[in-house]
Amino acid sequence: MGELTGRDFLKEVDFTPDEWGHLVELTGALKSARREGREEQRLRGMNFALIFEKSSTRTRAAFEVGARQQGAHTTYLDPSGAHIGSKESAADTALVLERMYDGIEFRGNSQDTVEALAEHASIPVWNGLTDEWHPTQALCDAFTMVESAGRPARDLSFAYLGDARYNTGNSMLTMGTMMGMDVRMVAPPEFAPSPARVELAREIAASTGARITITDDIEAGVAGVDFVHTDVWVSMGEPHGVWAERCRILAPYRVTAQVMGLAASEAKFMHCLPAFHDLETSTARLVHDLTGMRELEVSDEVFTSEASIVFDQAENRLHSIKAVMVATAS
Repeated sequence: MGELTGRDFLKEVDFTPDEWGHLVELTGALKSARREGREEQRLRGMNFALIFEKSSTRTRAAFEVGARQQGAHTTYLDPSGAHIGSKESAADTALVLERMYDGIEFRGNSQDTVEALAEHASIPVWNGLTDEWHPTQALCDAFTMVESAGRPARDLSFAYLGDARYNTGNSMLTMGTMMGMDVRMVAPPEFAPSPARVELAREIAASTGARITITDDIEAGVAGVDFVHTDVWVSMGEPHGVWAERCRILAPYRVTAQVMGLAASEAKFMHCLPAFHDLETSTARLVHDLTGMRELEVSDEVFTSEASIVFDQAENRLHSIKAVMVATAS
């Protein structure tokens, strides 16, 4: 993986399909090494800055634990500890941090910010999530599907249901296309991927052999797939009226037992988490007060079923993010 040393990890299309495939393979190698007690620390003595404009459980935990397991140290900078865009530009922040650290992770709103950090820093910059892309999640999901199915990526199919306009939808569409999969984006027309994202995916598919379907037809989109994916429908900070209308439109796209019944007999359910499948969180209760819905993007029956591999998927955030750090910083 020496050819990736020093590279930034900002979005899937910054890598060739072969390079992306190597990252998937490295994820598996690192996971096996950890479980078998033969992990080699390739990041010993390094220091990484973790900038979080948006809070996170899995992304933060994966970067911190993955770095520590590889012998590196991390500094967590929350919105009160980093002042990008308010007191200091992304360029100036990059020029400061590159003198103290060996890598920078950024999780926030604007893709422009993480791109600016990468442009001005001489050390690797990693995108932990922006409004446009979620490449660490895509790498995790790519590995999880290959691991779970035990078959090459080009032989796999998945359907992504719900709101496919933003980061997770963009990354799933692009990742699946790069890996030559049968990719189905299943959403109402107003929640479908943008024409620009679809055009980019089709250009990639011309060389990888991927099959791409963009449809609002749930039965046709899910029929026979190996994996069914979804993501949350609501985001904090939005007007609650937006939540109510969006949930009304997306309600038919909830992943239920009936939807899973359209997929292959051994199909698995995946979700990048957190998921609103019951009323055990304050946000879910708020949405329930607004809409009367007890479940949003996935039913509790599916989320807790044997078909659900969401916690295997969550664990794989650790191994895939570790792969990104090892490949680019070691």
